[in-house]
Amino acid sequence: MIHTMCLCLLILLPLSIASAMPEQVENAEKNSEEIVSSLADQTSVAVTIYNQDLALVRDARKISLKPGQQTLAFREVSAKIRPQTALLAAPGLRVLEQNFEYDLLTPQSLLEKYVGQQVLLVKSHPTTGEETKQEATVLSSGSGTVLRVGDHIESGIPGRLIFPAVPENLRDRPTLTMLVDSKNSEPQPVVLSYLTGGLSWQADYVAELGPDDTSLDLNGWVTLKNESGATYENALLKLVAGDVNRVQERMQPRMMARGAVLAESLAMDTGMAEESMFEYHLYTLGRPTTIKEKQSKQVALMQADGVQVKKEFVLNGQNYYYSNKAGDLGKKMKVGVFVELKNSKEAGIGQPLPAGIMRVYKKDSSGSLQFVGEDRIDHTPENETIRLKLGDAFDVTADKKQTDFKKLSGFSRYNYVFESAFEMVLKNAKDEAVTVQVQEPLPGDWEMVEESAPHVKESASAAVWRIKVEAKSSTVLTWRVKVKY
Repeated sequence: MIHTMCLCLLILLPLSIASAMPEQVENAEKNSEEIVSSLADQTSVAVTIYNQDLALVRDARKISLKPGQQTLAFREVSAKIRPQTALLAAPGLRVLEQNFEYDLLTPQSLLEKYVGQQVLLVKSHPTTGEETKQEATVLSSGSGTVLRVGDHIESGIPGRLIFPAVPENLRDRPTLTMLVDSKNSEPQPVVLSYLTGGLSWQADYVAELGPDDTSLDLNGWVTLKNESGATYENALLKLVAGDVNRVQERMQPRMMARGAVLAESLAMDTGMAEESMFEYHLYTLGRPTTIKEKQSKQVALMQADGVQVKKEFVLNGQNYYYSNKAGDLGKKMKVGVFVELKNSKEAGIGQPLPAGIMRVYKKDSSGSLQFVGEDRIDHTPENETIRLKLGDAFDVTADKKQTDFKKLSGFSRYNYVFESAFEMVLKNAKDEAVTVQVQEPLPGDWEMVEESAPHVKESASAAVWRIKVEAKSSTVLTWRVKVKY
């Protein structure tokens, strides 16, 4: 009796499915009816890129809609779009709901959608090459493919698979679908604006020092990176320099796979126009440019020749040995080499510079450019000073030691008084004289008791000496200081 009931169920189940299929197919056809807009409809695109992996895209297209409610599929948007920021503007058009379709069509995603469904398995004979087709059911596609073929199970894909159709929720390109209510039937302009990740930019600077290290020629570049999953053809490009406040999101959208980055350089015949915008600076490229998917592109930003600079040798100290007995503090200590320039019209620049890395080169005796160092600069307004550390001097060194230390008074950490003395031997193996700037950070209340050269009190906790050291020579600097805690 039980077997008979089971048999009846097995017979009735296919019949009930068969009887429902025409209605389901009809409904599916109605639901799948949508107006598709691709890049062929695009009339213009504008991209504004910020510093923090954020961009504003303004995609203008001309689309033909029907009167009433319908689904509009806006294809080829950024794969890293923030859909909650999307805004569709068009006369006589109202958006009722929207969905971001980011489950893209790949062999793996297609296989995952067919778990539990039938496909065709095509096998080739190893000697004759004759192909045979069998129906197979996809049982699993996790860490490997599992198929039911006839009365047995096969793992892996022992041939190639033929799928009857592409599931509705798989898209070949990132797509924003919207349920819209339109009052127009004629082709109409629409503009989709949205924020997206995956687009970033940074400023890079290349400088060539003059022969006497008193001037440099400066070229600025903007390096764009596009990992957003979309291409922006002939885009109007704007860049915002500044720190725009953003709310930290708790959930991040699904990240798309990153590919190799290609490089493209543009000639420096056109630069970027700069203007103030709110509390930031806006740079606009004077011509359209194409930003391809998975591409790194360089665009000329600025150029300045004969910028006045000043080279400095700087040796920085520490404050710990003013309250402790230290003895020998270092042999052949490295002396830093810095280049300082002012972002002013008088010096040769005089325009806001976005944050970035400045790389410095200099020609050798044969006229070949050699790399001499790099440093990162922050956003720099006009008339501010830029200070670059290029490295440590090879021929300028220092030996330093503590020659005396004594506790004058005090019995706790809040009323100690110490006095200590130091000697520094600055050595110059170069063929010309140099001036070394010795910077000593001094803790607590301090008083200079003795010194072999006058210092400058540049701040409440710093004493600075500027010591000239002749060529192939050395100079001794000594000082004694009293420190109160």
